[in-house]
Amino acid sequence: MYPGAVAAVSPDKPAVIMAGSGRVVTYRELDEESNRLAHLLREAGLRPGDHIAFMLENHPLFLAVAWAAHRSGLLYTAISSRLQADELTYIVENCGAKAFISSAACAETAASVTGPPLRLMLDGTVPGFLSYEAAVAPMPVTPVADEVQGMDMLYSSGTTGRPKGVKPTWTGQPLDVPGPLMNLIGLLFAATADSVYLSPAPLYHAAPLRYSLTFQRFGATVVVMDRFDPEQALAAVERYGVTHSQWVPTHFIKFLKLPAEIRSKYDLSTLAYAIHAAAPCPIPVKEAMMEWWGPIIHEYYAGTEGNGFIYAGPHDWLTHKGTVGRPLLGVPHILDSQGEELGTGETGVVYLSGGPTFVYHGDPDKTAAAHDPKGRGWSTLGDIGHLDEEGFLYLTDRSSYMIISGGVNIYPQEAENLLAVHPKVADVAVFGVPDEEMGEQVKAVVEAADHASAGPELEAELIAYCRERLAHYKCPRSVDFRTELPRHPTGKLYKRILRAEYWPEQHK
Repeated sequence: MYPGAVAAVSPDKPAVIMAGSGRVVTYRELDEESNRLAHLLREAGLRPGDHIAFMLENHPLFLAVAWAAHRSGLLYTAISSRLQADELTYIVENCGAKAFISSAACAETAASVTGPPLRLMLDGTVPGFLSYEAAVAPMPVTPVADEVQGMDMLYSSGTTGRPKGVKPTWTGQPLDVPGPLMNLIGLLFAATADSVYLSPAPLYHAAPLRYSLTFQRFGATVVVMDRFDPEQALAAVERYGVTHSQWVPTHFIKFLKLPAEIRSKYDLSTLAYAIHAAAPCPIPVKEAMMEWWGPIIHEYYAGTEGNGFIYAGPHDWLTHKGTVGRPLLGVPHILDSQGEELGTGETGVVYLSGGPTFVYHGDPDKTAAAHDPKGRGWSTLGDIGHLDEEGFLYLTDRSSYMIISGGVNIYPQEAENLLAVHPKVADVAVFGVPDEEMGEQVKAVVEAADHASAGPELEAELIAYCRERLAHYKCPRSVDFRTELPRHPTGKLYKRILRAEYWPEQHK
């Protein structure tokens, strides 16, 4: 299935609903809009295997732009609308885009892009850009003659350095061939044409983009939030009869911090599948969400790189609390720093074998660093964890976040998970900072729920709270406060930005 096939039978069915404004894009509109843009791209000389990039907010036509590239057989890069001009320029140049599309909402940053010969802007123009609306208006609404399936080439969010482009192997399959994600979503989450999928996160991120496009392959309706707000997300579930949704642990934490009267205000009875990923979820948080929403929360561990898929259904998680699941694609291995495989229960870097391969575009060194040092072809996303005797995987932390204090390895995720559920904490990051005697010491940076409470008393309370529940060496020795932490809208924390304040020589 694809939008044209759905439009042929259900032209007036909503393909996209913007949760805030209620604006609807029907399947006929999605099909016609993507066809017009596909013709324009062909007219501009783009052929299957060429590259396009776009930087858009959660715009009503975001998915139409993606479908235009997909049905034209192009590699397409969706770029974060939060990037600065130099970061944006780097990605557009690095991916080799021959066309770039943005919007008036992103115009200030988008104006820095000058390379691609075709540059279009929605909802207005700036020098160097053509009006998107005027450019596509005369184009046919029928498919291009050489329709073929394209592929996304997405960039990591750059939480620990320059974004890395994950380059797929272009296959040029017919447009109606279902991909592996469609099979997974159908099998695990029972998606159908009657499904209503809520995306609360930015569509430029891998999971929201891929899941939204895939649900539209089923003929489902995708409800898109402009930005995440916990109460408005609950309201959207009730208003639109949402059946499927996708979250990150940060969303769950914000839900649980809502007043009881708000949490009980909305009817969530249509919600049958709540899917989450992106980061380890603190056990108390997921327990509380299961108690509230019921056993409908499904978890998976995967990455933009697509090298594997680990899955935990709600009942598996309840009997193996803290797990991210067992493999459905790829085989997990736990390796030490020399590449030796570790045994059950031993902690090391998580590698996957037997799944799809990947390369980082134009960066053989980063590609090599993400693969098994013994040359077995196994690849890693950089996470640390262990396997239990039943083959369930548990994540400890990112390898890049590990703290070495006095020769002891400390994984800050443990303290972070504890502090995240403290009622006086709105957000928290834990990482290592320089220490003359120990090499590193554990530091917490906290956004207080009540900014007026930030100070020495709250610092002492939070340290004591940790020490009551964790070995003292794992706990922060000091707490600094910020009004807001640098967190990606998908929930990922930019620890490198915080660390740079304490390790300036390493982040020049």
